[in-house]
Amino acid sequence: MTANQPEHLSLTLPDSVGGERLDSVLPTLTGLSRSRLQRLLKDGRVRLNGEVCGAKPRIVGGEQVDIALDPTPVVTHTADEAVQLAVVHEDRDIFVIDKTAGAVMHTAPGNAGGTVLNGLLALDPALDKLPRAGIVHRLDKDTTGLFVVARTERAYASLTAQLQERTVSRRYRALVVGTLVAGGTVDEPIGRHPTDRKRMAVRGGGREAITHYRVLQRFAHHTLLDVKLETGRTHQIRVHMAHRRLPLVGDPVYGGRLRVPPGASDALIAALHGFDRQALHAAALAIIHPGDGEEREWQSPMPQDIQGLIDLLNTHAAQKP
Repeated sequence: MTANQPEHLSLTLPDSVGGERLDSVLPTLTGLSRSRLQRLLKDGRVRLNGEVCGAKPRIVGGEQVDIALDPTPVVTHTADEAVQLAVVHEDRDIFVIDKTAGAVMHTAPGNAGGTVLNGLLALDPALDKLPRAGIVHRLDKDTTGLFVVARTERAYASLTAQLQERTVSRRYRALVVGTLVAGGTVDEPIGRHPTDRKRMAVRGGGREAITHYRVLQRFAHHTLLDVKLETGRTHQIRVHMAHRRLPLVGDPVYGGRLRVPPGASDALIAALHGFDRQALHAAALAIIHPGDGEEREWQSPMPQDIQGLIDLLNTHAAQKP
């Protein structure tokens, strides 16, 4: 089943993107894919302050962008009542959702249903009129915790601008393999892995990526971290911590070889072997509410699987002589 998209998009570029290239900021601000935007730019369908522009002009901020969309039909996303979403906040402007492990955010080829997006459309069919059904930032499939969804065009523009301006606060709990004395910051660019297109990697020429972390609790061979994102690149925390040789427990892509603490109990050994997702939880989210301009914050408790592993690590530490 297909449906035609709107014929035209217009937006004013926020001051926060000043100095950036047009083609680098439009995907986030419009919800259109990079490949489609490149095609629209090449075909002269994008105007900057009324003038047809190429892909590389530098932005000052405040410019008007008008995009004449091509008529290519797109697959209509369908609502799915079976996708149960934990709504922790709802008003006329936004949803805040607490995601479970295993929930895929977006539809994709071979994965047209059963996603968070399908569940959102069941909550509010009007979201179909917004880019990505109002999803302005995403969590990996097996990362749990909080994310925000815009319900109106005004809210979508406000939240995407806040992400560009880096005023959205996203704090995570990450259980990593290895010990460290103090927290720190990873400021390393992230791009596609040069040989494995399904992976990301720290590499020259990648996009700026900044991750701040501090120690919450130390164990014999593991550490629980509080992690704050300054940027939001794909797999950012997982890639940055692995780059610091502190891979997330259970990470099937970046975690490396399983390491079991010496003298671990049978229960801890079984838990570590059975933990088959990255131990990463989006624990706190703070935004400027697009409706009233007030700062709002939400928190999510640690999921049972990560908390259970932490409890076993505590028991292991208590039993050491």
